[in-house]
This record gives sequence, C-alpha cells and structure tokens, in this order.
Amino acid sequence: MVNLLAAAALAAATPAAAPAQPVSEPAMFVVHDADTTIYLFGTFHALDGDEQWFDGGIRNAFERSNELVLETLLPEGPNAGQQLRREEPPSHPSGSFLATTRIAISASRSQGMQLENGADTVLRHVAEAEGKEVEQLETLQFQLNMFNHLTTASPPRNARAGQAVQQEPVEDLSETMVEMQAAWKRGDQKVFTRMLDQLDDGSPDTYRMMFTERNARWADWIAARLQTPGTVFVAVGAGHLAGKDSVLVRLAEKGIASQRVY
Repeated sequence: MVNLLAAAALAAATPAAAPAQPVSEPAMFVVHDADTTIYLFGTFHALDGDEQWFDGGIRNAFERSNELVLETLLPEGPNAGQQLRREEPPSHPSGSFLATTRIAISASRSQGMQLENGADTVLRHVAEAEGKEVEQLETLQFQLNMFNHLTTASPPRNARAGQAVQQEPVEDLSETMVEMQAAWKRGDQKVFTRMLDQLDDGSPDTYRMMFTERNARWADWIAARLQTPGTVFVAVGAGHLAGKDSVLVRLAEKGIASQRVY
C-alpha cells in the first residue's frame, strides 16, 4: 500500500493522454562490471491481471539473477493488516497515511488494478517460490515515516496563502492511473518524466523526499553492490528510473554507465 501512494502522487499531476502505441515490454536497464550484473527494472505497483509483461526478456533476466531486491517488503498473510497498523506512526491530523492509501486503492480497483497483481508482488512471489534471496532497499517503517512527513511538506508553488490543497477526484485519479499503466506496459518513460517534472514544480518537498533523496541513496547501494560478484534483479517504481534526478542519473554521476535493454 505504501508503494501505491507514490503512483498516486505522480498521478496527481494529471498528464495529457498519451497516444495509443503497440504494447511492448516495460523499461529495464542494466549496469555491470567484470563480475557483477545488476538489472534495474521499473515496476508499476498495482496492475490488472495480465502478466504478459513478465514474458520474454524480463523473465529471462529475472531467471538469470541470484537475488531480487525490492523497494520494501510489505507484510503478507492473514495478519498483514494488523502488522501494518502496528508499524504506522501517529498520523498528522490533516491527512493520514491510511486515508490517502484508501483513496489510491479505490481509484486503482475501480479500473481492475490490484496490488496483488502489481509487478513487485508478482516478482516477490516467484522469487520466493524459486528459492531466490529477496531483499529490500528500505524498511516498511522508513516508508511509513516518510509518508507521514509528507503531510507537512510545502504546499504547491501555485497555491495561495491559506488556500487548501484539494485532492484529485477518485474518477480523475482512476483515469490517470490507467494511462500510467498503459505507458508502463509499453515502456514509455516520457510519461513518467513529464509527471515527475510537474510534481517537482507543484510540490517540491514531496518530490525531494519521494524521489531525489531516495534515488541518491539507492544509487549508493547499487554502486556498493557492484563490488560483490553476482547477478541481481533490482525492481523499483518506474518513476525512479525516469527524469532528471533518476537512479540512472545518480549512477552516471558516479561514473557508472547504464544501458536500456528493454
């Protein structure tokens, strides 16, 4: 549920509808040195039940990998809801984590998109079934604390003093998330770049906490992981691999080149 909020925040920028294009594979990149290969796969956190995205080259790269690394490992099983509530920090009165999550989940489900079908969840379940090691870049507590702090982040630059920031209607959010899913499936990074720019312009603190700072930390992790031989499949939200502050840009600043493979 935490990851879906990132998609909802991107969707709040309401991009222009992208033209229809033939379906292709979602975007995936690779960095490597002499004895280490790290695939960087951009995920979408809530999807319909069509898993064709996990065919072909994406699946081959996953199978070649010895371990899977996700943004975070959400609790699963019958007690998942209770565990999430125990971890959640006290909510800011103007907008709680759970309330915002319910809006995002409702918008996705109205279009047949489920967290259970999200790329992160599918990858995790397959990895666990195959006995692959599954790790996380961030703890659940870290993400919950981050989203709790977003409630006190600066308002949009174009908001007047004292003006309340209205949430996007669920209907509009639903349409936008469908557009985002279609863009993700065909590997269209331009859609995410445009929305990231709009998010940065409208809510710079939110953009900084959700993308700039995290991307820099994840690039540090990848650079360090290159020192250990092996093949790793890193799966993070597609927005983290797009735009001017992406993980790929931060890696390039360290002299680590990436290549798009799909």
